[in-house]
Amino acid sequence: MADQTLDVRKVDGEPFDSIMTALEGLDDAETLELVNSFEPEPLYFVLDQRGFSHETEQVEEDEWHVRIEEA
Repeated sequence: MADQTLDVRKVDGEPFDSIMTALEGLDDAETLELVNSFEPEPLYFVLDQRGFSHETEQVEEDEWHVRIEEA
């Protein structure tokens, strides 16, 4: 279970800033569950570069969950 959840399907416009803000707000060892309507493949490189690991699961045709934590 994630410590925080961010459903970017509810974000008006580009969700990148909301995702980065949520990640910056995590305490050590906390995880963020990102919910999106598609697999956010471009985000993976950014996460890797910023020291985060991720696991992705497709739960429905148009719903993806990405669990993010510090690597």
